[in-house]
Amino acid sequence: MVEDVVRNLGYGTLGSRLKRIGEKLQAQTQEVALELTGTDLPTPHYPVLAALDRTGPMSIGDLAKALGQTQPGVTRMINKMKSAGLVEAKQDDNDKRISNIALTGKGEAKVVYFKQALWPTILLAVKDACSDLDGSFLNQLTQLEDALTSAPLMTRLPEQPVPDWDHLTGTRETNS
Repeated sequence: MVEDVVRNLGYGTLGSRLKRIGEKLQAQTQEVALELTGTDLPTPHYPVLAALDRTGPMSIGDLAKALGQTQPGVTRMINKMKSAGLVEAKQDDNDKRISNIALTGKGEAKVVYFKQALWPTILLAVKDACSDLDGSFLNQLTQLEDALTSAPLMTRLPEQPVPDWDHLTGTRETNS
């Protein structure tokens, strides 16, 4: 058997380990999304849609801060989302030099659909995968990786109907 070097080096490879877990979660989320909604929208686009739904239009810089990502990375993602017709750039009312990214009608419709048909299911499936984690942080990472390997998110889908997304996340309508 091949040694799992990233796991065995502990804190020395923590970034690689977190990235690996994140990639596994994204891949499994993509599989669930395709199965439940037929969408092949890349999973990294979901937090952008959720952020714009939650806060309303934002500059790319503010969006990058809200997501904890780099501005160039968010710019590339926004360009793909513009091409897909999900978001658009709108000139700021107060400062015409600034463009704010906003959901389009198509983007708003996707958000409404995902809030009903996908996001609560994913949240509850991931919560289930994390429900028995115990011990040190590294032990919890091991348990999470093992849980996602032995029972992927697709096998953890909650009973329908699921609770409302806004209730699950504490979201309030802020951009009516």
